[in-house]
Amino acid sequence: MQPSNKLKIFNDPIYGFITIPNSIIFDLIEHKYFQRLRRISQMGLSYLVYPGAHHTRFHHAIGCMHLMQKAVNVLRFKGITISEDEENALYIAILLHDIGHGPFSHAMEHSIVNGVSHEEISLLFMEDLNIEFNQTLTLAISIFKREYHRNFMCELISSQLDIDRSDYLKRDSFYTGVSEGNINSERLITMLNVKDDNLVIEYKGIYSVEKFLVARRLMYWQVYLHKTSLVAEQLIIRVLKRAKELSKKGEKLQASKPLQYFLTREINLSSFDAKALALFAELDDYDIMSAMKEWQYNPDFVLSNLCKMILNRDLLKIKLKKKKISNKKIIFHLDRIKTLHNLTQEEAEYFVFKGKVANQAYQQKKQNISILYKTGKTEDIVKASDQLNLKALSKPVTKYYICFPKEQ
Repeated sequence: MQPSNKLKIFNDPIYGFITIPNSIIFDLIEHKYFQRLRRISQMGLSYLVYPGAHHTRFHHAIGCMHLMQKAVNVLRFKGITISEDEENALYIAILLHDIGHGPFSHAMEHSIVNGVSHEEISLLFMEDLNIEFNQTLTLAISIFKREYHRNFMCELISSQLDIDRSDYLKRDSFYTGVSEGNINSERLITMLNVKDDNLVIEYKGIYSVEKFLVARRLMYWQVYLHKTSLVAEQLIIRVLKRAKELSKKGEKLQASKPLQYFLTREINLSSFDAKALALFAELDDYDIMSAMKEWQYNPDFVLSNLCKMILNRDLLKIKLKKKKISNKKIIFHLDRIKTLHNLTQEEAEYFVFKGKVANQAYQQKKQNISILYKTGKTEDIVKASDQLNLKALSKPVTKYYICFPKEQ
């Protein structure tokens, strides 16, 4: 076999040419665990609203690695010591930070695995890869788990101004065509510095941070929490729950081997063993889509109709309100669908439900964003900024929704 060329470059529509820094990063990208991310959509079913939103977790992870390279160079230029091992660990940690995402990104966490977050599954993948790569991921895992003694490195991976957000806001804005989310991530990174082992932004970058927080708020309301995306994600969660329910009752549903495994078992963090991880590594969007194409013909009214709704984009009606939804409205719609289709209460609840969503662009009390003045003093962005609405952005805004079938 010919040796691989490990000095490849990617042509990214956002940043142009992206280089792979070394052979370990190349080998991780080549690994089947990472290649699976090509088959996991970055924004779930948002393409039902924004037709261009077909980019994947693979795109995002490569983009994050590129921005991390820029961040390391900027901080070194400003006199922050980062060893070669630390640099490599930062690249690995950001490259693999989303490797645990399941099909359609967040839908799996609420349906066929019980209370296991994608971060926890990412960690399981990283620990497995660490054995395969002769413990070369140990430092990256320490940073990912926020256990490393240099706090600013942990903040580069996960904080309110991390590399992850710097990429996904810009990337999702590009692929959806929603220009309100287009931030200047390179300017933000150029303004990065470290003070008392915490990431800070130099005062010159204050307006870029303001734009970043406003863009984040707008992207959440306009894209991530768009009512059609909300109802589509709720439907796919309910498809998987119903499939699991029927499987528990002994019905053999047509599904791929990995999907079959998760449908017929209760998997939580303690039972997420090596076999579960290996099968999870084979699960992607295509397993769910091909299963739904089969299940739309299932005799079960609930499963077949939920699948048809997603496949044909004939979704439930959704109303978003500022006030809580009354139980009276829920009961009205439940009674209506029960009578119309002769359903039980439990079956009807798959089609009529309520929930809430919250948007908080900036959490002032959680790993706050600090502005560094020339004097060496630091101050929270809300206090440092003369932009009055930043204070408003730090308050959570909650909206309530109700979903029910359209008029028939």
